Amino acid sequence: MELRGRVALVTGGARRVGRAIVLALAEQGARVAVHYHASRNEADEVERAVRARGGEAWTVSADLRDAAAPERLVRDVVAHFGQLDVLVSSAAVMIRTPLPEVTPAQWDDIFALNLRAPFFCARAAAQAMAERGGVIVNIADLAGLESWPAYIPHGISKAGVIHMTQSLARTLAPRIRVNAIAPGAVLLPESWGREDAERLARTTPLQRIGDPSDVARAVLYLISADYVTGDTLIVDGGRHVR
Repeated sequence: MELRGRVALVTGGARRVGRAIVLALAEQGARVAVHYHASRNEADEVERAVRARGGEAWTVSADLRDAAAPERLVRDVVAHFGQLDVLVSSAAVMIRTPLPEVTPAQWDDIFALNLRAPFFCARAAAQAMAERGGVIVNIADLAGLESWPAYIPHGISKAGVIHMTQSLARTLAPRIRVNAIAPGAVLLPESWGREDAERLARTTPLQRIGDPSDVARAVLYLISADYVTGDTLIVDGGRHVR
């Protein structure tokens, strides 16, 4: 898919990995809808950054934990731009939840944003893309392929994203391709310090921590790879084979 002139929606596009994806899509000529929930200032900054580089961006707010929000979000984007060609579901929460501390409320909150929202965003996007075709990229996590004892609900939700990606790819083919990316350590939690970063780099085969731009480049690849669907691309510096 040639991105120039196409419309892309990036959920969670105001911060961290989502921000890098927005900027990468805009650099390729896409018109980008930057979704945010609480990060209004960051979303406005991303929009300004895109416009300063000659691109087109539009910010749109939604709390994707609200069951009705995903379909409303896609509808708003289509109303603004007139079409939708690419959906990147990046919005997610990663909460440390050791087994004895997990509550039903935490479980529901994690799954509402990490799994239910991308599913219903994808369903709404598929309806909008029906005539033109399109591409959906779900941001999963290495935790969906490994067992992280302190993040069990998170890992289960991301494993669900990987299964969802495969099921949607089969269901929506051939006009809509659906893939996922499972990032590893491309951006550390804000609470982590230098020692945490150094330990993580030492235990990664490529001997370094990644960068959000690594995920953004993977998104661009999956958008352009016309014969790839139902796949999960691992971007983790080799940690899954250590």
